[in-house]
Amino acid sequence: MLRREFAELPLHTGKAPQWLFQRMKKLSREIILLFYMENKIDDLIKKISDPFWFQALGCILGFDWHSSGLTTTTGSALKEALREIPDDIGLYIVGGKGKTALNTPKEIIKISEKSSIDPNKWIFISRIVARVDNNAIQDGYQLYTHLLVFTKNDKWCVIQQGMNEKNHYARRYHWLGDEIKSFVEDPHKGIISERFENYVLNLVSKESKKAQETITYLFHEKPEDITRLWEKVSLRLPPYHPITAREIKPENLKTVLLKNYENPPKDFQDLMLREGVGAKTLRALALISELVYGNPASIKDPARFSFAHGGKDGHPYPVDKRNYDKSIEILEKAIKNAKLGRREEIDTLKKLSFFFKI
Repeated sequence: MLRREFAELPLHTGKAPQWLFQRMKKLSREIILLFYMENKIDDLIKKISDPFWFQALGCILGFDWHSSGLTTTTGSALKEALREIPDDIGLYIVGGKGKTALNTPKEIIKISEKSSIDPNKWIFISRIVARVDNNAIQDGYQLYTHLLVFTKNDKWCVIQQGMNEKNHYARRYHWLGDEIKSFVEDPHKGIISERFENYVLNLVSKESKKAQETITYLFHEKPEDITRLWEKVSLRLPPYHPITAREIKPENLKTVLLKNYENPPKDFQDLMLREGVGAKTLRALALISELVYGNPASIKDPARFSFAHGGKDGHPYPVDKRNYDKSIEILEKAIKNAKLGRREEIDTLKKLSFFFKI
């Protein structure tokens, strides 16, 4: 079932101090190993894809409970922790923040050279989810974090985060492979944000299906005809539309259309992966779809409202280093004893979890 949740993600400055990040990495390692010992690596994918669970994990690791940095630092801690675990665990994490995200395809290829995974499959997934959240959902949040987590059993999830420089908040996008029937029709596990935006062009809403078909059809028509349509449409933009005719230059639109005219996209998903088909092109064609063909796209914001060891800025209280190290020690001991056939500690932890289930 599709869930859309909320948590405040204000953009805080600074980064995790080394004394904290090293502990975050160690605790992350023990948590991953605990899932592995229980033969539940696939379940870990489901947990990470859940907005509430991921937020709780970030709090347990001791980062700011409501900070945008929780996303990037928790992801980084998980990725770094995995480097200290043997490859045969069958869990892989690629991507990250900023330039690291751009190296995701290279990381996937590097992993494929050591294992039997198909790099093309994972590169495709990485690309399509990024295109959807950056271009097909135009909510004012520019992606700067992209994290792909997958297993040797083809289970996967993606966590992405975008930044809105005007309101100084972030928005997080969660994907779970097992729940996706289509990459271009309500594909998210959850989208969490600080607030609803008044206008969001959501081309992957189920309500936008007709608009998708029309936009794809437009790439089969003569570019000069579509350019003329845009020039007519731009003179009567609806008042709710947050772009002006000056933002989309007819010559640029025509260039993109020409580039794809002889080999037009077969469907909207194919269109999303075409080079040069960015947010502005999609906005222009969405307007043509609405005003000329009568097939409007959804303009409803897909986000929803909702919303241990302390936090790095002292909220809700300072990190208790002694208790943090004790938590790591308890997990390390439990995992070590379980490997020797003594499962008392792990069984006790499982029983404790029942007290906190809703």
